Amino acid sequence: MPQIGIHGIVGMKSRKWMPKKEWLLLGLVLGNMFPDLDNLVVAYATLARLPEPAHYHRTFTHSIFAIVVMVALFYVIAAVAKNEKWKNFGVGLGIGILMHILLDLVIWFNGVFLLWPIDYELNFWVGFVTPVWLKILLDTGEFLMLGLYFMLLVSLSQHRGLDTERQGSTRIWVYTQFVLFVLLTALFYFRNAQGLDYSKGLYYQAFGALYLISMIAAMIMTIRMKQTVEST
Repeated sequence: MPQIGIHGIVGMKSRKWMPKKEWLLLGLVLGNMFPDLDNLVVAYATLARLPEPAHYHRTFTHSIFAIVVMVALFYVIAAVAKNEKWKNFGVGLGIGILMHILLDLVIWFNGVFLLWPIDYELNFWVGFVTPVWLKILLDTGEFLMLGLYFMLLVSLSQHRGLDTERQGSTRIWVYTQFVLFVLLTALFYFRNAQGLDYSKGLYYQAFGALYLISMIAAMIMTIRMKQTVEST
């Protein structure tokens, strides 16, 4: 799984090294999370029973092509709207997407189609077989890392005195993510101990749906707490 929470945290922590331009830091953090929106395509492919739905992950949104398209798109929007902030946002988005790709290549066990649409997968972990216990932890760890990301937003909001009206709803997401992590980890390990494939059936489908909701919520909360995100 992509661990979008880690990407969000990395984006937040890297802000202090970036130029202080309006909307650039917002674009940076969202760009770090944006590539994993391709999980929505994976979900559709799964429900539509398309062959190899996982193949849709880490393709277009994880490619150099995506970076070029996004930066160019927001340059055009900035020109049409005559608003420099959109250009800053596009640059930040491009930097964030690149950071996401590099992090995926280094610490995750699946490859990235960096040159999409060219069918070439770059994978530094070829030959590594992920044990089931680690697969479970990587899956459910999505909620743990998202919880930590929401917690970071709350902490920065409190420290800077910004977006105070958003703190309550963000805390709810913190608690929700931690509860989901504990419950699903226990459930998946229990099923595995029974000799069942934890990644099959209704339980895993529910896990996937909850993850998609949490992923979208993280991006929405990032936008809603724009003042906090852009503070350094």
